[in-house]
Amino acid sequence: MTAHSLFLGRSLTWRRLVSRLLLYLVFISLAVIFLFPITWSVITSVKPPAEAAAIPPTGLPSRITWDNYLKLNEFGAGAGRYLFNSISVSVMTVVGTIILSTLAGYGFSRFSFPAKGALFLMILATLMIPFQSILTPLFLILTRLKLQNTLPGLALVYITFQLPFGVFVMRNSFDTVPRELEEAALLDGCSSVSLLYRVMLPIVLPGIITAGIYAFLNAWNEFLAALIFMNQQSMFTFPILLNSVNTGLYGAVDWGALQAGVTISILPSILMFLVLQRYYIQGLTGGSVKA
Repeated sequence: MTAHSLFLGRSLTWRRLVSRLLLYLVFISLAVIFLFPITWSVITSVKPPAEAAAIPPTGLPSRITWDNYLKLNEFGAGAGRYLFNSISVSVMTVVGTIILSTLAGYGFSRFSFPAKGALFLMILATLMIPFQSILTPLFLILTRLKLQNTLPGLALVYITFQLPFGVFVMRNSFDTVPRELEEAALLDGCSSVSLLYRVMLPIVLPGIITAGIYAFLNAWNEFLAALIFMNQQSMFTFPILLNSVNTGLYGAVDWGALQAGVTISILPSILMFLVLQRYYIQGLTGGSVKA
């Protein structure tokens, strides 16, 4: 090996090292930017109320206290009631979205029927309809069905708006399953229902989890529909409570209680994503490469 080639090898090694360090620096900077608001909310939520509302803001708390969480429970019907409402609506939304999206995605992927492509495009086209533009018709429909101001009625609204994305994800997930596997199961005596339950569902599990995560996040964080379709304080969801804390009496904002509510609201989303992120990434990329 000549001195020139040795010099070029070392130069390339240093370039790779510097580029990798710069890449890590960018990733660390982005992580700090994204994690700072969450960390600040958690720290503020355990500060004494006076420190949480101090201007300019203080740094670390002088002592850790749970007063802000206790005070949060004093708003409206109580934080526990609003959490129960949000959890109930989110669970109903996830279950309904998964069941309907899975069945519809399976049908669009494996069965042939008239106007199949046009119907699928019509379902996807509903994604372009602004939610605010159909608030009045939805309100009238729920009132006529006596579902207005009920948690199942609110969950039905959320399911309706989650279905287009869920059907799209599930159809792509089923498209990745080789038809030879389906034919082998049918030859072994599986019916269409048992084929879906025993063979297909374990394979498309990442797509199911992806649709479920999206349904949960949208139902958990949704504000406008819960505000419009619910007129009893005891039926409000947790985002409505956060708005009440943010507004406060005569415009005053209880920053400690608000950050306590923000901390509670982000914990389920973070935990769900951390536990299911592997399936979530597989579900999003499902269908990009056909088997």
